[in-house]
Amino acid sequence: MSRLRGREPIDSLRGFRAPTSEPTVPYGLLKTARKSGQLNLSGRGLTEVPANVFRLNVDTPEEAKQDLSFGASERWWEQTDLTKLLLSSNQLTCLSEDIRLLPALSTLDLHDNQLQTLPNVLGELQELQQLRLSHNKLMSLPLEVFSLKKLRSLTLQQNQLEVLPEELGQLEALTELDVSNNQLMELPSSLGRLSCLQKLHLCHNKLTCLPDSLAQLTNVKLLDCSNNLLSDIPASLSKMLALEQLYLRHNKLRFLPLLPAPALKELYVGNNQIDRLEAEHLASLCVISLLELRDNKIKVLPEQVAALSTLTRLDLTNNDISILPASLSLLPNLKTLLLEGNPLRGIRRELLTKGTNELLKFLRGRIKEEPDIAADRTTAMTLPSEATINVHNIKTLKSLVYSDKKVDGIPDELFEAAAGHGITSVNFSKNQLTSIPPRLAEMQTLTELNLSFNRLTCCDYVCMLQQLVHLDLSNNQLSGLPAELKNVTKLHSVILSYNKFKSFPEVLYDMVSLETVLLSNNQVGGVDPTRLVKLVRLSTLDLSNNDLLNVPPELGLCTGLRCLSLEGNPFRTPRAAIVAKGTDAVLEYLRSRIPT
Repeated sequence: MSRLRGREPIDSLRGFRAPTSEPTVPYGLLKTARKSGQLNLSGRGLTEVPANVFRLNVDTPEEAKQDLSFGASERWWEQTDLTKLLLSSNQLTCLSEDIRLLPALSTLDLHDNQLQTLPNVLGELQELQQLRLSHNKLMSLPLEVFSLKKLRSLTLQQNQLEVLPEELGQLEALTELDVSNNQLMELPSSLGRLSCLQKLHLCHNKLTCLPDSLAQLTNVKLLDCSNNLLSDIPASLSKMLALEQLYLRHNKLRFLPLLPAPALKELYVGNNQIDRLEAEHLASLCVISLLELRDNKIKVLPEQVAALSTLTRLDLTNNDISILPASLSLLPNLKTLLLEGNPLRGIRRELLTKGTNELLKFLRGRIKEEPDIAADRTTAMTLPSEATINVHNIKTLKSLVYSDKKVDGIPDELFEAAAGHGITSVNFSKNQLTSIPPRLAEMQTLTELNLSFNRLTCCDYVCMLQQLVHLDLSNNQLSGLPAELKNVTKLHSVILSYNKFKSFPEVLYDMVSLETVLLSNNQVGGVDPTRLVKLVRLSTLDLSNNDLLNVPPELGLCTGLRCLSLEGNPFRTPRAAIVAKGTDAVLEYLRSRIPT
């Protein structure tokens, strides 16, 4: 017994206990990072960054301590400085000052952590171009951050910032600044010095006014000021010559801003207190494509709205409008008109549910039209559907409409009446067509074609319409698109929702003109992000309600996307909470998951 007295007690469960140690990074990952210059440690549950990460380019690698011969792929002395460090979605509460040991960093991603402060030494990372700090608990930034002369992207959304210092204006290379979802009550006047800025996100703060210096931001294309306390928009914003998208939702505006910005295409002013529209304010929107005025108190829609010839979408939902001007139907490019929630007189409710085309047709009926057919005819020419040919639409609006007739073919008389009139818009929706009428190929001036709600299984003749810009093939029975569609080089938007596609149509990958692809409610099982990223104009992609089992991280490289819809798919990541945050959050998440 005396021999056992001095021994330590035996731990019979030692082999089953999890070892406790400092957080570590697999050596193989560090070894790869020395060669690639990139290290992805996102989503590893780290509460602190291991010291050997910061000393990656300082300490001698283990290989150098061994007496071994190395092949070309094992030359540790040819290591690359770390330029990209991803630490997102961890549990970091602070960042070590050892970050200064990585002076070559161009990208530092710290979003989705628990950071309350940042070290001053961040200012020593003079090669930094992207700094992602969103979804933390930061109340301020060290002033040294504003000395980063090469910084191009600074994302700070979802923090607790109450003020931005005047030193912000020193970041003159900045092209993107996101300070949304903070506690900002005002903006520094130095903001106007960010002359390279292209995207500025200020939504979900407590701003009561915007500084006049914003007028100096002549390269900004997107300005988001939604969900603030703005009661007025300075007229100086009209000097933002590159501004294309302006978001002013959920503020306290009482008037539509007077903004003759020459490039403004999309204006969102829903959920304000606007009670009237001034003619001069509408007239200033010379190239507007989308105008959202929903959830306001507008009583009258002025006749001048008919001057917005470039308008494609007008949202007037939930206002106090009782009368619609018939001239609204003369807007040549209007595709979507939303009027639900208005006390409209003289328009049956069921008409509102039939869609924009039927509503515009009704409004055109209020305008004095030409005789239905030439004066020397004794009777009006009627089609088998007993509907007269609308010569006014054909001659004046260059539009051919034969919708909701429940027929399986389009009468030849209709094509003959349209011949020689340069038709630009055709609507054959809500019929029972199983194939596209061959005579449609005669209309070489056609820019818009609506064949939705039919029974199409192929769409060959569409490939012959060289001027086509908008194509709606939704609610059909299509499972593929012809390769010849790539010859339609001006096509901007294609709607393929509610069909039978099991994969992303191959031909669409080759159509660089595309801006909008709607492919919801099909059976699509995957997309190729390496080909999708080549569609540089693509801004809207709807893949909701399909069979996507996974979302490739490389899809996050499609940075031109303003709207990416993925709801209703069976994938497990990204989580529903991330998808609910919107397109930017999803793309940011996907980028953080790209293997390095």
